[in-house]
Amino acid sequence: MIVLVTGGAGYIGSHTCVELINAGYEVVVLDSFINSKEESIKRIENITGKTVVLVKGDVRDKDCLRSIFKNYSINAVIHFSGLKAVGESVANPLKYYDYNVMGSLALTEIMAEFNVKNLVFSSSATVYGFSDNKPIPETSQLSPFNPYGQSKRMVEQILEDLSKSDASWNIALLRYFNPVGAHKSGMIGEDPNGIPNNLMPFVSQVAAGKLKELSIFGNDYPTKDGTGVRDYIHVVDLALGHIAALKKLNGLMIINLGAGAGYSVLDLVHTFEKTTGIKIPFKIVNRRPGDIAIYFADATMAKEKLGWQTKYSLEDICRDSWHWQSKNPNGYNT
Repeated sequence: MIVLVTGGAGYIGSHTCVELINAGYEVVVLDSFINSKEESIKRIENITGKTVVLVKGDVRDKDCLRSIFKNYSINAVIHFSGLKAVGESVANPLKYYDYNVMGSLALTEIMAEFNVKNLVFSSSATVYGFSDNKPIPETSQLSPFNPYGQSKRMVEQILEDLSKSDASWNIALLRYFNPVGAHKSGMIGEDPNGIPNNLMPFVSQVAAGKLKELSIFGNDYPTKDGTGVRDYIHVVDLALGHIAALKKLNGLMIINLGAGAGYSVLDLVHTFEKTTGIKIPFKIVNRRPGDIAIYFADATMAKEKLGWQTKYSLEDICRDSWHWQSKNPNGYNT
C-alpha cells in the first residue's frame, strides 16, 4: 500500500513516516517546509534504510496534488499538513483558515477526482475548547476558542458532511492531546522555531542551557500541586495510533488519541530531572488567559475501535526528549 503523508517532514509526520515504513507501507511525502526541515526526510531514510519519495509543494496547490496522484498509485492519505501555533492563529486568523481549511478542501477534491477515499486526518483536542469533562470523551460539546482550533473543527465538519454524502469514503478524525518525546534514536524530534510554545521542548532547552529558566504559568489551580494538568502522549505512540486507524478505516471514525491520564507541569519537570539528572530552574508567573486546570483524554474508544493504547511512560518521554535535544542542540540545524 502506498500512503501519501502531507506534512510528512514535520514533528508528528516524520515519526509517522518511520512507523509506516517499519510496518511495510510505501510512503510519499508532500511538504512545503513552512514549519519543517528537509533534513528530517534524510533522517527518516537513515533510521529506516528506505528511500522516501519527497514532493516539495503546497497542499493548496491542486496541480501539485494532481501530479502526485497521477504519478503514484496512492491508496490512502494521512493529512498532517497545516499551521499549528495557537498564538499566531489569534494574530493572523485568515492565514490559518486559508492554509488549514482550504488546503484540506483542495486535498479532498483531488482525492475524489482520483477515487482515493481513505483518509486519516490530524485533528486536535482544541476542538473541545473549555470542556468540563474529566476525562474528555469524543461525545463532549465542541467549542474551540481560537482560530487554530476553529480551523480544525471546520475541516472535521467538512469531512463529516463528505462522509454523509458519499458512504464510500473511509475517514478517521484523530483528536490528539499533547504530543511530546522523540524517536529513541535521537535522530528526529520536535524542532520549534524560536522560543518553544510547548512545555517539553522548553524544558529540554533549559536543560541544554539554551534558555535560563522555565516559566510555569500559575500554581494556584485546583490540582494536587497547583499547576495545570495535561495528557502527554509520546509521539511514537501517536504515530502508531495513525497506523492503527489506517488499518481499521471503515466509514467515519472520530477518536481521541491520548494517554488517558493527566500529569501536572511539576510532575513533568520532576520526572525530567529524575530521568536525566539535570536540575530545571523555574519560576512561577501569572496564569495565561484561556488556560484551564485539568485537560486529559478519555482514550476508551481508541482501545475499543483501534486496539490501540499508549505504551510509553512519562519517563520514556523525558528520556527520549533529552536524547533528541542533547544530540541536536540546534534542532535540524545542528
